[in-house]
Amino acid sequence: MTAHATENDQVIPPMPERTPRALRAAIAEHTPELLPDFDGHWKRAIADAYNLGPGQAFVARWWIEYAIARDPELDAHLHDLELRAAESTDIAEARALLEEAAKIRHRALRTEPGE
Repeated sequence: MTAHATENDQVIPPMPERTPRALRAAIAEHTPELLPDFDGHWKRAIADAYNLGPGQAFVARWWIEYAIARDPELDAHLHDLELRAAESTDIAEARALLEEAAKIRHRALRTEPGE
């Protein structure tokens, strides 16, 4: 896995393996501000789980969060879209902004390890 640079020469760390342990290590190293929420969510949703369903949903959710948070420009853009949608009084504009935000999240979910 190698990091890649954005148009502004900002280095974006690669995605880890798609496991809770690797994802947690990447979050701890590159986006530590997410770690308390990650650990809290793990304790609530997974610690007492006796089937794999919650684990898969947990990894998918945090995969998206990390894929976006590791790129500060993308993270800021997504939050701007969501804020503008929340403040919009035009339903069509708000819907378009939220659809763009959803597309970013869907692309993040499809990011592969090492990208």
